[in-house]
Amino acid sequence: MKLASYLPKHVLSNEELSELFPEWTPQKIEKKLGVRTRHIAAPDETALDMAVKACEKLFEKVDRGIIDYVLLCTQSPDYLLPTSACVLQDRLGLRNEIGALDFNLGCSGFVYGLSLAKGLLSAGIAENVLLVVSETYTKHIHAKDKGNRSIFGDASSAILVDKGMLPNIHEFALGTDGKGWQNLIIPNSAMRNRKSSPAEDWTDDNGALRNDDNLYMNGPEIFNFTIEAVPKLINQVLDKNMMSLDDIDYVIFHQANQYMLQYLRDIVGIAEDKFYIDMAETGNTVSATIPLALEKCIKDGTVKQGDKVLIAGFGVGYSYGATIITI
Repeated sequence: MKLASYLPKHVLSNEELSELFPEWTPQKIEKKLGVRTRHIAAPDETALDMAVKACEKLFEKVDRGIIDYVLLCTQSPDYLLPTSACVLQDRLGLRNEIGALDFNLGCSGFVYGLSLAKGLLSAGIAENVLLVVSETYTKHIHAKDKGNRSIFGDASSAILVDKGMLPNIHEFALGTDGKGWQNLIIPNSAMRNRKSSPAEDWTDDNGALRNDDNLYMNGPEIFNFTIEAVPKLINQVLDKNMMSLDDIDYVIFHQANQYMLQYLRDIVGIAEDKFYIDMAETGNTVSATIPLALEKCIKDGTVKQGDKVLIAGFGVGYSYGATIITI
């Protein structure tokens, strides 16, 4: 598997957050969330800029001339239109005779992107798909929102998905439950609520700071959705692939937060030494958490050629998906 990632240069530490929110000590943040630092995109650095940097790193080991389709997952595009993937094609100097499109998904985005890439390859529409995930959620977060500022970081990843990988990308289990759409949202972010002036701050029933121009996350409801949907999702993907957890060498879930991951591991019954938890230096990077983890695990030998890795993403939408890949 050929992949490369980019992390912005600026790092926000727990100590810096604690200076802004004295009741939120560095130790408390790390214990609760499993995060010590997170990378933050520069004010003039966009998800598209980051996507370019991840792709250029990938092209140090992959010939850009073979790319015949670009899939870009982001929820922080440079423009509502044009499509960021089209701009990415130009900035990367890719051929004109290729397809390019954006898709708007969050924490399930990498899994869904793999499913789209597999479909393109299986149908003979493409032979070498450039799958890119790039997110700058921190630009959506209110400066006084200590919860979300503590959790989220920015990152991008680029992955070559080629025809030779088809036997190694196994069956998918995908899910959508749109009734939870209001629980992770930026209300004034597009056409439904056209803003004419900055929105006012207010506090909801959970004591969370709200501003309809910024990201809102109903943490308790997201947690409830996750513990209900993800164990079923894992059973579904194992059944579709006629496997059990004993057949899986390693498991990588979307890195939402440490407590949620530990809770899910216990419910599903995954052995601790087969389960990835490491968001200490990056935080929750949305669609980039799984490819960041894959890259790290391949580099340090945690997963090796021939290993079967179960990956699962879940979150905003609600959207969720899982598959098994053979490294």
